Amino acid sequence: MKEFKRSLKIVMFIGIIFCLTKSDANAQYDPMFSQYMNNEMFINPGYAGSRDYISTFALYRDQWVGIDGAPTTQTFTIHAPLKKKKIGLGMSIMNEEIGVTKKFSVMGTYAYRLPVSDDAILSFGLQGGFTSLQENLSELTPVDGVNIDPLFMQDTPTKMAPKAGFGMYYQKPSFYVGWSIPRLIESSIDPTNNFEVNNEVNLKNWHNYITAGYVFPVSENLKLKPTIMTKAVFGAPVEWDFNVNALINEIIWVGASYRTGDAIALISSLNVSPQFRIGYSYDYTITDIGNHTSGSHEISLGYDFNFKKKGISSIRYF
Repeated sequence: MKEFKRSLKIVMFIGIIFCLTKSDANAQYDPMFSQYMNNEMFINPGYAGSRDYISTFALYRDQWVGIDGAPTTQTFTIHAPLKKKKIGLGMSIMNEEIGVTKKFSVMGTYAYRLPVSDDAILSFGLQGGFTSLQENLSELTPVDGVNIDPLFMQDTPTKMAPKAGFGMYYQKPSFYVGWSIPRLIESSIDPTNNFEVNNEVNLKNWHNYITAGYVFPVSENLKLKPTIMTKAVFGAPVEWDFNVNALINEIIWVGASYRTGDAIALISSLNVSPQFRIGYSYDYTITDIGNHTSGSHEISLGYDFNFKKKGISSIRYF
């Protein structure tokens, strides 16, 4: 009961901070991942070092298959605990293509991990790096009869922009909760000003993420893991992602999720060994876009390196 109350206080603290930053503005969400619960390095730098080993994870997402210019995303992360697990270090790489826009990001991550009980850790993470931006405007097809400024029909040069994020992550063996802002700096290319990059730090444009998950046994060979993610950016509807996964015989994960106003996803993964895992998810779009696409696909690979003689004997749930 004491540990439960401690966990509840952490959740309430994160929620209060989240609510205090609420305001109004216009913005769009960052890239989404249906398999976010398998590797929160994508969205929360506080996650770095949480898996106890040198952990790598790669993911490919093909969104809205069949629509020209639909988003495709490739990511890779690596992180590990150091200094008797008091800090976590990591790196994230992401490549995105959305229409004529191309982004490539490299981020370094540092997390300070503070033990708050025998089996609970509260981590504070920062990440920083750069993003290369390019707009291939020459690929656009003008509408007949519409005059377009030639300036907007040439490709922009590749520009570099800073990138930074912050996150908190509270972790127990069977429970976690996190709050993060993965993008603190808003960057854009201005074609009317010699393609200069505009960088802005604006609280109203911050994308706030709150995530939580819990694992509980149903029987000797079955465990359930419900997770939830809330995404909020000011001036846009709050988005909820509800997910339930079942672990069968410590080998196979199967589950489903519902993302409000967007999609229903089927998720599966296979623990080939305690170190190696493969995942796949399929999103069925429930908006009008679903009339023009066959859905979205994600494929993921994860591997944990362990250089100790003891080896890795059990899987991790988060």
